[in-house]
Amino acid sequence: MAGRATQQSSAIPAWRKRIEDRIAKARALIGRLTSFRSGNNRPRVVRTVRMAFAGTNISLSQPDITQKLTERIDDLKQKIAAWGKRIRRFSERSRRFNQNRLFQSDQKRLYKSLERPEVCGAGPGPDQADTVAFWRGLWSEPVNHSEGPWMEVVASQSASVTPMDPVTITPEDVAEAVRRALNWKSPGLDGLAG
Repeated sequence: MAGRATQQSSAIPAWRKRIEDRIAKARALIGRLTSFRSGNNRPRVVRTVRMAFAGTNISLSQPDITQKLTERIDDLKQKIAAWGKRIRRFSERSRRFNQNRLFQSDQKRLYKSLERPEVCGAGPGPDQADTVAFWRGLWSEPVNHSEGPWMEVVASQSASVTPMDPVTITPEDVAEAVRRALNWKSPGLDGLAG
């Protein structure tokens, strides 16, 4: 077979690996620069510091080298933060793109992937006695609200409003409404499914 060999695609995309490698190298350089600033003058550390300032007019024998080191470290930290934000932004865009594509091809699978199993009550339920005690503590105790003069104004304004007839919803009404609804669709802001 002619041409170059193709590698197996891994779960981590190549762009993310490249950015993570840059972050790892920058963190290693920050460690070496910090070590040099705190007094470590080993040859490997000095060589790394010289390479970090290569192409600039900065010499390690300058009196303000500590300030230059601090500026370089801060610059690297800002680059790391920007690269991290880039990873988050790209990952979010990729996730949105995949969800949109899955929505167009297989909506049922998309909605299943969006479900969070830990929220769906997979674990044991709460103890009945604790639940009853919790709600009894909230609803059984009388509460004295501070009723201001605005309550009388609202009561007088709403006295002329005729009350609505009570609405009784039967299981047949619910079955009829659900029968017309589409599967795997939820109502939007307009209240209409689909």
